[in-house]
Amino acid sequence: MRYNNMEIKKEKNGGSLHIQLFGRLDTVTAPQFEASLKEDLDSLTELIIDFQTLEYVSSAGLRVLLMAQKQMNKQGKMKIINVSEPIKEVFDMTGFSDILTIE
Repeated sequence: MRYNNMEIKKEKNGGSLHIQLFGRLDTVTAPQFEASLKEDLDSLTELIIDFQTLEYVSSAGLRVLLMAQKQMNKQGKMKIINVSEPIKEVFDMTGFSDILTIE
């Protein structure tokens, strides 16, 4: 699915969902990402979000990640993989590195 400055690719396998984000997770695209996540979130035991091709994340994007992490804490596990150095710095500065599992 493509939205303005972001594209979302989803691959579901049983209770596991792998999402790859392309572009920017910002105020404009965060609502679409949240809606896309909510389509599958209730049935998951594992959520993997791949940031390899994500260029930017804003506070709106962080809010969606926090919502997903809270939900997954109740029903399984969530991890974020392939985080670039600039986005890792955002996670470190906001304390999200302590909340999220980043590999």
